Amino acid sequence: MQAAPHVEVLLEGFGISTSAGRIAMCQVTLIEGSGPNGKPARILVDPAHVGRRPLLVEALASRGLTPTDIDMVVLTHAHWDHVQNIDVFAHAPVCLHPRERRYSEGPHPNDWATPAWTGAILERMQIREIAEGDELIPGVAVVDLPGHSPGSIGITVQNSHGLSLITGDAVHRASVALSRQSPLVFWSAAEARASIDRVVAMADVIYPGHDQAFRLTSAGEVEYVRPFSLTITGTLADRPGLSFSAKMADPWVMPGIEEQPGRV
Repeated sequence: MQAAPHVEVLLEGFGISTSAGRIAMCQVTLIEGSGPNGKPARILVDPAHVGRRPLLVEALASRGLTPTDIDMVVLTHAHWDHVQNIDVFAHAPVCLHPRERRYSEGPHPNDWATPAWTGAILERMQIREIAEGDELIPGVAVVDLPGHSPGSIGITVQNSHGLSLITGDAVHRASVALSRQSPLVFWSAAEARASIDRVVAMADVIYPGHDQAFRLTSAGEVEYVRPFSLTITGTLADRPGLSFSAKMADPWVMPGIEEQPGRV
């Protein structure tokens, strides 16, 4: 009998912005289960950007793993903060949606999250295209969640906790599940909203792109299942000129979004 797959957060996601630019730290998750042959299988979802590389390698090492122990890398989408560390896992196939792959070869010039070099980096890897309905290993499957980007996907994990859903930036943070509005749209606001609705309807536990894992209670409230912990270094809280604000930035839709071929 095969063991049910397990989801573990290697690096927490944070959605912090500053007046000097965005601090983009996506959640990095590890799925461990059994492959079709019954042997252990490990899937890494969204390896993050190079500023987090040492921490990613350390997180693996703390679990007795090295990058070569990863059997498959999945990209929920091809934005820079989610993909830059794919070369750490050059031995493994890199899985993404075919629409995301095609778009990365010629992104819109206003799409600052998909620089023009994205496609060139991806095509150096062993690419495997995946989409809705594909099963990666028993109990782990793909769902399409477009809108934030053309080929955003989620990864479902079925186990004793119910259905866990790793969303990438289809759901940036817990508040998005309540507002039903994506804070950043590079493809379609309508599709983004539909994808958020779908996540909320199907998932028991949500692993968002830039927040801690959470569930929605029967009262429609957010209940985090992982604690928040973040230390900011290199400055003092009382440094002159430094201030803090809990206000979220207004939702942003990419200018020229309607010009993109294949958009509906």
